[in-house]
Amino acid sequence: MTGDPLDLIGGLLAMARAAGADAADALYLARTTQGVQVRNGRTEDLERSETQDLGLRVFVGRRSSIVSATGLDPERFAPLVEQALAMARVVPEDPHAGLSPLAETGFVDGTGLDLLDMARPDTASLLARARAAEDAALSVAGVTNSNGGSATASLSDIVLMSSAGFSGRYARSGHSVSASVLAGHGTGMQRDYDYHSTVHLADLDDPAAIGRSAGERTVARLNPGRPRTGRMAVVYDPRVSASLLGHLAGAVNGNAIARGTSFLKDRMGQRIMPAGLDVLDDPTRPRGLAAHPFDGEGVRSGVLEIVRDGVLTNWALDSRSARQIGTTGNGRASRGPSAPPVPSLGSLYARPGTLTPAALMQDIAEGIYVTELMGSAINGLTGDYSRGAAGFMIRGGVLAEPVAELTIAGNLNDMFARMVLADDLEFRRATNAPTIRIDDMMIAGA
Repeated sequence: MTGDPLDLIGGLLAMARAAGADAADALYLARTTQGVQVRNGRTEDLERSETQDLGLRVFVGRRSSIVSATGLDPERFAPLVEQALAMARVVPEDPHAGLSPLAETGFVDGTGLDLLDMARPDTASLLARARAAEDAALSVAGVTNSNGGSATASLSDIVLMSSAGFSGRYARSGHSVSASVLAGHGTGMQRDYDYHSTVHLADLDDPAAIGRSAGERTVARLNPGRPRTGRMAVVYDPRVSASLLGHLAGAVNGNAIARGTSFLKDRMGQRIMPAGLDVLDDPTRPRGLAAHPFDGEGVRSGVLEIVRDGVLTNWALDSRSARQIGTTGNGRASRGPSAPPVPSLGSLYARPGTLTPAALMQDIAEGIYVTELMGSAINGLTGDYSRGAAGFMIRGGVLAEPVAELTIAGNLNDMFARMVLADDLEFRRATNAPTIRIDDMMIAGA
């Protein structure tokens, strides 16, 4: 590639319009990733990848198509445009297709989001970080083997332009460290992990702290039992509580609402969670793992309340799903170079409650504290919920012995209505929630 991506993509869109497209947009993603992994002190994997992906979407009336390519080579633009238009002219019409009417006219960048860290760790630095995490995990008494320590660094460049006058560009950096180890022997072995990902290297947790946490989590799981079968309170550790918001995101997704396949499809404006509980999508939080200045259709990012004071207030909508249900979009389009925009909530969080996790559990005579979820049997139409889990018993309000091989079941309508949130919210992931308690869940155990 030679030349500025904005100029090159602008030329591509002009070429598409001149060739017969009524409208067009293009997304360019360039990414460099470097990663290392060590296992039992030895270097196991060194990786470096550099990718460039371009997606061109064209509209001919209400027909549209997407074609993709690797790189920004102007010599390949003419056949790319020809292919896109040929495809668009033969696909069925979509009455809801089109560019977003909410997209900005002019240029938008990532100013204020602080998404670019100039730190560029080399391979030696990444290896040192991975080894520090693994060494700390292996030093925990009871740890018997390692799945490895790893560290990564990445840099991405994102450009989106449309024939309607929008252009946007921002860069994003990323850093991560993780460790995964084993404890015990034979059939009694247990595995656990810990990790941390950040935009800026300065915000990354000490690798040794990550490793110690991984080791301690693993040893704590040794010799698990199985709880009795019955109904009891379930408390979700922050590492897994965000999954509940993930189920909410699926239920308010504009495509599911338009198809009528969501258990919340008729609940707009109704109370679905306890009074005082708020859930928001905020892609504007500086240094957020999923922060972005504009969505996949060029709509400037803003905070969207999904639940306010327990009441459902918004769907997640791109322009197409908004047209389907007869309303306007709200800038929640996500896309890749080779796929059309789809509605998505990538920066969800639940505002914390007022109780500490200890206070949240203190009146639970018998319950389950969940630290890991596995499998998923979620019925999006009815809200029925069933997931495998592992964690610890709660006895007399405090954590007790480890448990595994259990299933938690319920219905998300009822679960959302009974959620109680602790005060320990931390922004460590793209979707974040504090410790969450839900009473009267069905536990299938021994």
